[in-house]
Amino acid sequence: MAVRYISGFGNSFETEALAGALPVGRNSPQKVNYGLYAEQLSGSPFTAPQAANQRSWLYRIRPTVRHTGRFEKVDHGLVRTAPALGESDLPIGQLRWSPTPIPKRQLTFVTGQFTMTTAGDAEAQAGMAAHVLIVTKSMEREHYFNADGELLIVAQENKLRFRTEFGVIEIEPGEICVIPRGVIFRVELINGPARGYVCENYGGAFKLPDRGPIGANCLANARDFLCPEAAYEDVEKPCTLYVKWGGELFRTKVPHSPLDVAAWHGNYYPYKYDLRRFSPVGALLFDHPDPSIFTVMTSPSETPGTANIDFVIFPERWAVAENTFRPPWYHRNIMSEFMGLVYGVYDAKPEGFVPGGMSLHNQMLPHGPDTDAFEQASNAELKPVKLTNTLAFMFETRYRQRITKYAAELPTRQDDYMDCWKGLKKHFNRKQRKPK
Repeated sequence: MAVRYISGFGNSFETEALAGALPVGRNSPQKVNYGLYAEQLSGSPFTAPQAANQRSWLYRIRPTVRHTGRFEKVDHGLVRTAPALGESDLPIGQLRWSPTPIPKRQLTFVTGQFTMTTAGDAEAQAGMAAHVLIVTKSMEREHYFNADGELLIVAQENKLRFRTEFGVIEIEPGEICVIPRGVIFRVELINGPARGYVCENYGGAFKLPDRGPIGANCLANARDFLCPEAAYEDVEKPCTLYVKWGGELFRTKVPHSPLDVAAWHGNYYPYKYDLRRFSPVGALLFDHPDPSIFTVMTSPSETPGTANIDFVIFPERWAVAENTFRPPWYHRNIMSEFMGLVYGVYDAKPEGFVPGGMSLHNQMLPHGPDTDAFEQASNAELKPVKLTNTLAFMFETRYRQRITKYAAELPTRQDDYMDCWKGLKKHFNRKQRKPK
């Protein structure tokens, strides 16, 4: 059966897998067609302003109170939740990791998340965590939801299928999937073991950034975001439901599939986006613009213009600026940057930063192009150049990102990362005003 989607982002949608399953003119009639139960899933307080109010009505075979029995606490593995202080004694500094190898042991979406960094405080609903995701086994009669945060999943190697309460979503490298807080789902492999990255967002839900002077077009367009059409399971077989709640992992037994929603309507739902549809803007004459122009989505904070999280990408694009150092400049930033490479080569780090790898440039710690990138960009003939077959991303937050014990002790951590700047030479000459 083909996976079917509805186009748009931030809109209120309605979809039904059975004709007439959606009530007309009311949300909760005395009796719903087909003997379904009406249930509301709220992603915001009831009294949130209309523009920020998120909720969906689900019409399901059983209400979710019948999907949860008695919970038991289970080992949460290598998943950590902020604040996770004191995990590592590693001194501050610029950090980079090679790709995490995909092991032979069985890992599902639940057991295959490994936390690299945490930031902020989940209890205060602020900040984030960055996880490596490795899946070698499909979830079979197992389901999961996260009560601590919204999940943004970046596919890096092979495809993943998300069977959710709202319908089915499939992603491949170059695409992302966002699962809102509280939505039940399971994850299946499609074409072999998969690797990716997960941003766990404790704060406000991701939304499109305000474009400001850019205007109504370019960057990410709402029409390119896809949410699933309703697709339900009426399966009377025992299942296990895992719940991440307050940084702990719990498990309960369910006598049937919890993915039993025959129809839904609202504006709180999972969705996918193809990052290759992002329409970048940039400098047409001189200077390298701020990386914020590559923001796909933002999780806002209470301070205007200061993000809880910005999700930023560096896709294929033309470089045409004249008399300009074209790669990102050297800088120190109040925001902290967790970066990954999906495929290709990143122009500021042509060596050492490879697909599946990661880097962390924390708050106010300097970073920028490595020696080779600096020398090449400083001396290149500045013709128009198209950067092709490249896709990097950044989870950027206003909070410090604390690395976990797992991240500090990973064999893939590059102890020599700092050496990439070692060859930067002193070019200062007070007698030579103009560069050669």
